[in-house]
Amino acid sequence: MNEDIQFILDTAKESMTNSIKHLEKSFVNIRAGKASPAMLGSVMVDYYGSQTPLSQVANVNTPDGRTITVQPWEKKMLQEIEKAIMIANLGFNPMNNGDTIIINVPPLTEERRRDLAKQAKSEAEDAKISVRSARKDANNDIKKLEDVSEDLKKNAEIDVQHITDKYVKMVDELFEVKEKEIMTV
Repeated sequence: MNEDIQFILDTAKESMTNSIKHLEKSFVNIRAGKASPAMLGSVMVDYYGSQTPLSQVANVNTPDGRTITVQPWEKKMLQEIEKAIMIANLGFNPMNNGDTIIINVPPLTEERRRDLAKQAKSEAEDAKISVRSARKDANNDIKKLEDVSEDLKKNAEIDVQHITDKYVKMVDELFEVKEKEIMTV
């Protein structure tokens, strides 16, 4: 196989893999009712003037399926962490007991579950669009190649379509798992 074509295929695969990674990150932020340290993954704390991820200034645990505890490494960071959780607007109400911050994760209502499932579906659709966009870019790059026979170009386009189908199927499978997780009470 022509090395230009191989490069185009590798680039398309890399782009599609990034779409899957982005989808997985998005799904982590869609909570399914069970407490998880990842729910606070987007929280940034003002740590001596610089925005720092919560996980770098505190220990985040889930003692049970409904509670998240945040134990700061420096006690004076309690208020900053509490404020950062509120600013992140995740729908949590942190309680500060002087040593740790306790967050009770409320159970999801049926309506909220449906909304989260719609949000997950939307994220999955965005990932599919991103995958198809990578396919389009790859096919355009293949068409622009000179000194490559039409047969090689056609075969390369077929390869791109096979890769695309594989990644779209991955998106569908990830969505199915997430939807089941969200809808399970």
